[in-house]
This record gives sequence, structure tokens and C-alpha cells, in this order.
Amino acid sequence: MTCSRCQQDNPAGARYCSQCATPLAAVCPECGATSPLDSKYCGQCAAPLHLNPVAKPTAPHTYTPRHLAEKILTSQSALVGERKTVTVLFADLKSSMELLLDRDPEDARALLDPALGIMMEAVHQFEGTVNQVMGDGIMALFGAPLAHEDHAVRACYAALRMQERVGRYAEDLRRGHGADVQIRVGINSGEVVVRSIGSDLHMDYSAVGHTTHLAGRMQQLARPGTTLLTEATLASAEGYVEVKALGPTPVRGMTEPVPVYEMVRVG
Repeated sequence: MTCSRCQQDNPAGARYCSQCATPLAAVCPECGATSPLDSKYCGQCAAPLHLNPVAKPTAPHTYTPRHLAEKILTSQSALVGERKTVTVLFADLKSSMELLLDRDPEDARALLDPALGIMMEAVHQFEGTVNQVMGDGIMALFGAPLAHEDHAVRACYAALRMQERVGRYAEDLRRGHGADVQIRVGINSGEVVVRSIGSDLHMDYSAVGHTTHLAGRMQQLARPGTTLLTEATLASAEGYVEVKALGPTPVRGMTEPVPVYEMVRVG
């Protein structure tokens, strides 16, 4: 069963994605049978299915600070159609599935949403743009649509900030609710072509050289609480961050192993 969010192949009958915790099927509260996510009633016993709502994509303008939104809209005409070298960051909450399983959906969201807010705030602090919010994760761009030559360094610093602040939030969560959250972050640098930028700041772009694909794979490979970088990102951020080399690593979709680095701290 393929996850609609991260394209992870999951075993038949799985209820949640093993990589990103996205629900894969609706579970009947009466008989336990599974049904497609959009089902309103159980196909086995006709009981109504009260599902955790699947997070809908949110327009970027609703969470982008006003001063950044104005910069993006002012410069959008110069960006469209150009090939840009950028840094792409993916981050997600690894422990979200356990929270969703054991709690009322509204209670679980009340615990998870502050962590998402922390992740987005870290991106915006370094003038990155959160391009997508996907369930319990985000995708962010540094270097486009706001141009920065040090986009790789900004992405790395944003990742360090979100790890630190989510770590502090997790301590409060453990003390107050007996729950835990950790994030996984993956970063890669490369070329993209921005096709258009809408009035809601949503960008239609195409990746060149699997830029976004590899960033997403770094996130999936990362252990909870860690950030993984590619060689391309390290080349631009070397000296600004301290890393631990993990060696060439097989990556799904790539023909050759990819050198992977775990970011440790500011250099």
C-alpha cells in the first residue's frame, strides 16, 4: 500500500504509513474492519466511521509572516521561469502516530500543532519559505523565492533551531502529558525552476537533478531527533556547521550510494 504523502511502500493491511504516520485506511470503531480513507460507513457492519481528519494543505500566505510575504510578492516576476540553486528542507514529527492512536483527535492536534508552529517559525527566522505543510511535516525552500547566497547555511541553522526548540517543547510534553515528540530533518541543495508564484504564495516549480527527491529521502533516513545533509549542502555550509560523516548510503531511487552527513552543531 503506497502512502499518498511520502510514497513509502507499506505492507498490505497497514493502517498508518511506517515513514510519516499518515493514515492509510479508516478503522471501524465497532468491528475493527478497515475501509478506504474517504469512506463514511464501514463496509462490514455499516457503522459510521469517525476518522481523525486528514490535514488539508494550507495556503502558504496563512502562515508566512507579512514582511516575508510582501518581499516574495514584490520579487515574484523576477523569479518565474528562472533556474535557481536552492536548499530544500523536509521535516516531520516522528512520534505523531503514537499520539494520534492513544488520544482524542482534537487533544492530539493540540499537542502536535505547537511543534509544527516551532518548525515553521525556525524556517521564517532565517527567511526561508514554508512551501507545503503535509500532515505533520513541512517542506521549506531557502534561496527562492527570497534570494540568499548563503541559503544552505540558513537551512542548516533553521534545522538546528527547530531541533533545539522542539526538544524543549518535548520536555514540557513529557512532564505534563507523558507524551514525547521528536523531529527528523533532511536537507539537500540543488537546482529548481520556479514556474509560477500565486497570490497565495504557493509556488509551482520543477526540481532539477532530483533536488527535492533527495531532500525527502534524507528526512526519511534520519533517526528521530537528527538532521541529515547531503554532500551538496555541506559543500556550501562547510565551516558553519559541524557534521559527522555517515559514509555512502543506499538511497531509494538513486543508482549509486549517496554520501550522507549528520549535522551535530554550529561550526
